[in-house]
Amino acid sequence: MPWHTSGMIFRSVLVASLLTSLASCVAPHAPTQDAATEATATRPLKVASWNLEFLAEKDGAGCEPRTDADYAAMRQIADTLDADVIAFQEAENEAAAARVFDPNRYTIVMEKRPGAASGSCGGKHPEQRFIRQAVGFAIRKGIAFDRNPDVTALQLGNPQLRSGVDIRVRAPGHQSVRLLAVHLKSGCFQGDSAQACGVLRQQVPVLEDWIDRAAVGPDRFVVLGDWNRRLAEPGDAVWTELDDGNPANADLRLADEGVTPRCDPRYRSFIDHIVFDRRAAGQASGFAETTYAPGQKHLSDHCPVSALVSG
Repeated sequence: MPWHTSGMIFRSVLVASLLTSLASCVAPHAPTQDAATEATATRPLKVASWNLEFLAEKDGAGCEPRTDADYAAMRQIADTLDADVIAFQEAENEAAAARVFDPNRYTIVMEKRPGAASGSCGGKHPEQRFIRQAVGFAIRKGIAFDRNPDVTALQLGNPQLRSGVDIRVRAPGHQSVRLLAVHLKSGCFQGDSAQACGVLRQQVPVLEDWIDRAAVGPDRFVVLGDWNRRLAEPGDAVWTELDDGNPANADLRLADEGVTPRCDPRYRSFIDHIVFDRRAAGQASGFAETTYAPGQKHLSDHCPVSALVSG
């Protein structure tokens, strides 16, 4: 081979090597989709719930008006939580949810109920107007899922009540798991004498029907969200009705049982719950509450709760 041809080849190889090295230096360090999928396959599935308290699409809107910095701080919490699937409540729409759950990391699905928000907020923001409060999921990219019909029966024919969002998650390296996100009627936190208890009493059989049907299905399941009920209180009537073990997989486990919440010192029991069926309960662990740092602004009146599911 002539020396000048050999030299040209050498220079070409050298340039290609330098370009490859340069590219590796400036390449972003964010994990690739394949890396995220591999991480999911090698660790337990982390599921979470967070009521976002009137999360609006636009700055300054809704009954909890926020600044751009507030949304950025909420996204930081979501990023730090690093859950695979988050059930969320009280988001106006997908655009609002995307301000908290990075759309580069999560797929957002929400209940299809349009809602009929109207009226003034009252309280500390009487000048503000209500926005839609909807239920949904943020699902990590790379995790396959199927969407089942929304559980509209939870609305009891009232467009202001929330439906449930029902999905089946098929994460790499894991058995499939069915997840139902709920936000039940507020105001009947314990006992049965409050005015709101009549509505909640009607929602409970609807939820029990879903649980019983899922219990005879092929997939383990988790019901999570803002239950607006202190299910862990001794002898709670709602929990007693739901956790009846009939069918067998309706033998339920409350992830926060025996744990005292730290988000707000006024409350001794959770109303945000992660509930496992018998199959999922045997593979569940690691219940945690993510609280605000001392002195940090409470960006929602709820804190995220999470748990792990193996297998």
